Amino acid sequence: MNCPEQTRTVRTDSGPLTYVLTRKPIRNWNLHVRDEQVLLSAPMRVSNLQADLFIQGRADWILSVMARQRQTAHHSLAPMPRTECLQILSAALDRVLPLVTALGIARPQLRLRKMRSQWGNCHYQQGYITLNVALAGCPEELQDYVVLHELVHFLHHDHGQQFKATMTQLMPDWWIRRRELKAYVPT
Repeated sequence: MNCPEQTRTVRTDSGPLTYVLTRKPIRNWNLHVRDEQVLLSAPMRVSNLQADLFIQGRADWILSVMARQRQTAHHSLAPMPRTECLQILSAALDRVLPLVTALGIARPQLRLRKMRSQWGNCHYQQGYITLNVALAGCPEELQDYVVLHELVHFLHHDHGQQFKATMTQLMPDWWIRRRELKAYVPT
């Protein structure tokens, strides 16, 4: 008799690999790696041996995903004095502004605020951008991405295709920077 969920360990060339096997009334196998845990959902008819062989056959992929997840672990950002944040983020605005002046974007007023879920926002009608004070603790290339993102909102008020095209034109690797920014957590 098969249990609906069980923890199993298989041998791989890299050593033992533990996973959680869940049998469900599904047709296809579903393999996920989350927080150092390997999760396999399999059809009800699958035997333990079949599940073990499935995991062994994908061990290299599983280990590479786990390594990648460890590399992108969240970095906490320690708070710093507001005057220092203003200096750092003003410098980011100075670095990025030349990219957009030819598009008719004037230097906006810069405001700082501690935010829980945003790195910045644009108030295009009032002529200012607000940046999260925690952004000052991020690497410069990520600060520049957020500043450019907010400045482009003066042209395109949503995240549609024109917004993305302008971002790509001005900062071709913006989407990589956006992904890297997810590893940082304001505190």
